[in-house]
Amino acid sequence: MKKSICLLSIVASTVLLGNEVEVPTVNVAEKINTKVVKDISEDQLKSADLAEALSKNVPSISIVRRNGIANDIILRGQKKDNINVLIDDAKIYGACPNRMDPVTSHILTNNVESVEVIEGPYDVENFGTLSGKVQVHTKEPTKDLHGEVNLNAGSFNYRKASATISGGTDRFKLLLSASTEKSDQYKDGNGNNFYEQQVEKGVSSTTRYKDSNEKAYTKKTLLSKLIFNIDDSSEVKLSYTANRSDNVLYPAGGMDADYDDSNIYTIGYTKRDLGKYSKELNLDYYYSDVDHPMSTKLRNPTMMYMTSHMKTSIWGTKLKNSMELADSILTVGLDTSVRNWRSNNYQTSITTGKITPTADSFPSTDTTNKAIFAKLEKDFGKLNLDFGSRYDHTNIEPDGNTKNERKYNALSANVFAVYNQDEFTKYFAGIGKSSRVPDARELYFSGMGSKGNQDLKQTKNYEADLGFEKTIGNFNIKSKLFYSVLKDYIYNNATSKKFENVDAKIYGAEISGFYLLGDSFSADYGIAYQRGKKDKALDGQTNKNLAEIPPLKANIALNYEYSIHKLTAEMVAVDNWNKIDSDNGEQKLGGYALFNLKYKNSISKNFEITLGVDNVFDKTYASTNTYKDISYTVIGGNQITFNDPGRYGYINLRYKF
Repeated sequence: MKKSICLLSIVASTVLLGNEVEVPTVNVAEKINTKVVKDISEDQLKSADLAEALSKNVPSISIVRRNGIANDIILRGQKKDNINVLIDDAKIYGACPNRMDPVTSHILTNNVESVEVIEGPYDVENFGTLSGKVQVHTKEPTKDLHGEVNLNAGSFNYRKASATISGGTDRFKLLLSASTEKSDQYKDGNGNNFYEQQVEKGVSSTTRYKDSNEKAYTKKTLLSKLIFNIDDSSEVKLSYTANRSDNVLYPAGGMDADYDDSNIYTIGYTKRDLGKYSKELNLDYYYSDVDHPMSTKLRNPTMMYMTSHMKTSIWGTKLKNSMELADSILTVGLDTSVRNWRSNNYQTSITTGKITPTADSFPSTDTTNKAIFAKLEKDFGKLNLDFGSRYDHTNIEPDGNTKNERKYNALSANVFAVYNQDEFTKYFAGIGKSSRVPDARELYFSGMGSKGNQDLKQTKNYEADLGFEKTIGNFNIKSKLFYSVLKDYIYNNATSKKFENVDAKIYGAEISGFYLLGDSFSADYGIAYQRGKKDKALDGQTNKNLAEIPPLKANIALNYEYSIHKLTAEMVAVDNWNKIDSDNGEQKLGGYALFNLKYKNSISKNFEITLGVDNVFDKTYASTNTYKDISYTVIGGNQITFNDPGRYGYINLRYKF
């Protein structure tokens, strides 16, 4: 309630100050070191899962599938806190130590306009960008009245309805978007749903689901945005995003999410042309929280079921000023945030309902970061240079006297250069260093699985990137190479059952581009390969392969567009996953090739229909490996792998005005 009063007060004061003015349209430009996935709410209609949409459109991103909806991503062989995922410049962390609720699960494709993916340590504005940044841009309100309604149905009894409306005046704009969806358990290429896969793999009767009738999930969301124009050079933006998920199944693990509720609040003020030393001034604040109880009550417990109730929240603020200085653009800023993460574990009697507290997974922990950063953009003829630097001071403080407080300092810096040989040829190179601190789980965790290590150092990434982009007639190609040296990489040692620091290297290559075959036909393609090695094996082990380094992956799409018709045929191919860290739970997985079809027809100015089939040939495959960084059900000493969905057909009806 206090947050609502605060937001309403700001709205009221801003309206009183308002004058009639038009705010410039935000347009996300794709730089040479950035991949922009556009029109996500328009094109990614299969489901609301943002992770799946990104894996189809960015070669260097692979999906980590835990469910039909709340899936995670790997970028250039790295996951969780090693990549920075932002939603409209706000940070949100999942509450689950087992990654049931990754950041990408708290925003849905129907609310997303575009996503920027920056690979490498080339972001100094945000805390913890170790090896890449994924910047999600949600829909923006418009002055003119616009809206749309979507009705979606798919295989496995998937149902979704969403609606968006936007409009306003010269000084006031509002957008509201809401959705609801649900799905049964998906079936793999063999026709087995979650329960049937558990039975086939030999999961015990007390650990698997009672039967096949449990729904995979239900989900409701809300996005609201307001823009108030104070004068012709300044505005205030406010937004609120809500996600409510219930009974989300995670069949490869031992627990499911009773519910997963999250909220994101943002307030931003922008002032342009303030004076000689301020081309643009930005002041932004955000707050987010996640409430995530997971339990065994949907399985077959005999006497009692266990619940691990996790909560996390973070608030942050950033002051940033850009100025023109000697034919350059200099940006300086202050950035600070405080994250809290806490757990509450207990058992519940099935017969009496009596709750018995058990030991918490880790103490309530605050991670406080304070930083200063600067960026300089300078052109020398055909040469564009970007410099960046950031200094962080981070304090991690657990509640009580049983765990040690930790302090970390870090200096990050990078330089990125682009040489524009001509209109059709660009060469680029970058070098940088960044870092990220361990989280509360890695430092203090004492529950099932890997134990925390209070002596962990922060991870440093020293990386070099090199590449070119060339357009020859209707053919475009972009090629990139990278080499990353990771010092004190935080890694789970399954032998000692604790997190440790290890030195390692990740390197790889990516080729992407497009080819215009005429007025109606086009093709786009992407190929990515990464390799990861520890400098030496962990204590008690011999395997030097890094875990979660996906194999060679290729995305190829053919597009036909004529009049009111648009047809896309897509292939996603992944090589055998043979280079694994078997000492830490990974298994060899077979390669696969998936073929997807999608047809869109603009029936009229207002109506549109989309038909699609993913995994046309009903391939049985597994995309996700079993690194013991998270807990999986164990059968015969091995963590179980779970198959991805089989053939999936869907239809979407859209009405726009």
